[in-house]
Amino acid sequence: MSKKFIPAYLLTFVNVLGFSILMPVLPFVVESYGAPEWVYGLLLTFYSAFQFIGAPYLGALSDERGRKPILLISQAGTLLSWLIFIIALALPETPFLGLALPLWIIGISRILDGITGGNTSVANAYVSDITTKQEKAYIFGYLGGIAGLGMIIGPGIGGFAASSSLGYTGTLIAATVISIITLIVIFAWLKESLPSEKRNANKHRSMIGNILVWKRIKEVQPAPIVKLIFTMKLLFSIMMAFYIATIALFLIDLFKFNEKELGTFMLVVGIFLSFNQAFVSRRFIRKFGVGKTLIIGLCLALCGLICITLTNNLWFYIAFYYVMNLGLSLCFPTFNSLISTHANPQKQGEIMGISESINSFAMAAFPVIAAALYGLFGFYIYYAVAVLPLAALIIALKYRSTLLVDSPEKS
Repeated sequence: MSKKFIPAYLLTFVNVLGFSILMPVLPFVVESYGAPEWVYGLLLTFYSAFQFIGAPYLGALSDERGRKPILLISQAGTLLSWLIFIIALALPETPFLGLALPLWIIGISRILDGITGGNTSVANAYVSDITTKQEKAYIFGYLGGIAGLGMIIGPGIGGFAASSSLGYTGTLIAATVISIITLIVIFAWLKESLPSEKRNANKHRSMIGNILVWKRIKEVQPAPIVKLIFTMKLLFSIMMAFYIATIALFLIDLFKFNEKELGTFMLVVGIFLSFNQAFVSRRFIRKFGVGKTLIIGLCLALCGLICITLTNNLWFYIAFYYVMNLGLSLCFPTFNSLISTHANPQKQGEIMGISESINSFAMAAFPVIAAALYGLFGFYIYYAVAVLPLAALIIALKYRSTLLVDSPEKS
């Protein structure tokens, strides 16, 4: 692949690594303070709720000021959030409004990371700036593979660091180092992809106004196919919110995993994700095109979500999990590719920001609900959640001819 993509690869890798390192640790942090399961969902919600506000704002701001300065601001916020998290663990467990004080400070750190967490939408806009229409479908697949690599290494580092003598602080120190590396990578290696003559004119933007996603969609006036994809992505994102908020709890209950074992399992999951997005998704897209690949992905995600509830045998579970993982891996790059392909080039940042805010809205609105429902009903909630990818699949099949327009040619 061209050297021009190397900064995007590095940025994607360290971004995901900085997030995934916390995945096998956070449920145990919450448990260590004697908090109920819904608090775990609340911490996920804090991050995503404020990312939901910040992502489209930062995406639009990158259309006006350029990608690089906004990425620097975003990563600086992430670094500061990890430092606040470390401070929280050193505080006494003084009760405050029914929860230990450190949990509230951890919540503040997740809010800060979220409100500056527009790096994904800006990074996607950066990739859109430097790719041709033919490259978009494949490069998002490669970026998914790089993200999968971050998912491999991050939970492994997080779980093993937490099992060291430093405990959870070891995980956070590792995350802090990764954030510093990210800042250095952006500052030293990433070249601005949006020259000043192609930027939008400055205009006042209300961060709070970004909560009204549908109003922002109306303002940018995307093509009808983009609106269609936004609808399917919303359904898919709500499913992912329920899944992300409960899967660690489900694995702990089903297999009695500790931090290290949960981190190891997520390492295996990361291998799946990396391989599927880097290699398998590209083969599917080449053979079937982007639209058909999305349909196949929704089918596999639906089947896998049901099947993981049917066994307590680890090896069968891994096999079923792979089916679901493959479905997710086919959907991720195709959503991004279709949106990027049909977006107005002068509004790439804002449209990719809206796309990211759809994910953030789902993760803001549903993790607390998901964790609470899981505490009441266990894995049975997955049967209800399966309705969401089914609805997205029905929409995709109904508008199949529209989705297949401008799919990359098979090679």
